[in-house]
Amino acid sequence: MNVLVAIVLLLALCSPLVSWWAGWVLRRHEAERSDLPGTGGDLARHLVERFGLVGVIVEPAAAGGHYDPAALAVRLDPALLNGRSLAAAVVAAHEVGHALQHREGCRLFSLRQHLARAEAVLGTIGKLGVWGLLGASVMLGAPSLGVAAIALGIAGWLVSVLFHLATLPVEWDASFTRALPVLREYLSAEDMPVARDILRACALTYLGAALVSLSSLRRWLLPAR
Repeated sequence: MNVLVAIVLLLALCSPLVSWWAGWVLRRHEAERSDLPGTGGDLARHLVERFGLVGVIVEPAAAGGHYDPAALAVRLDPALLNGRSLAAAVVAAHEVGHALQHREGCRLFSLRQHLARAEAVLGTIGKLGVWGLLGASVMLGAPSLGVAAIALGIAGWLVSVLFHLATLPVEWDASFTRALPVLREYLSAEDMPVARDILRACALTYLGAALVSLSSLRRWLLPAR
């Protein structure tokens, strides 16, 4: 158990480093480039039209760039949507890559969506159930209710971990299977090594979240003991 606690704490320490690195890479290449033909939004709209993604719109994101399969929307941070930078072009291609996954029925993409819905349900109902069972266990002196509470909490943790583990290959596929070949047609050979770094950052942005999800097991270790 002590070894497991140590591993969990190590994951908790690594997660902010991964998130910081991914953000640093993106910020480093947000400088305006007059030699690029358009903004991130321009490229996203062009790719949506080029690949015949009927019904998909491009719009500003309230918080962070992403593709919303329910709304059929590629959402970009306003700085990237309206910016004429290398980061804007690469992130736009990455997010359109998710729209292509959706259109093509990518199994991992579909699995991630199912897990996201399950995580949302357990994240709301599950937390109430856990605290309710723990409270009832204390008041009624029923250890079995406490065990049930811990089991429910671990089930919610497991779904969260599975969601983030499924997210990593989905992000990698959007970056290197979908976006990279497209970007070779629009960027110079000199820009491609940097584009790969940005795509890697896009893919690993969720690694920090995955590590946080894994490290959250520590919340259940002490009650389990």
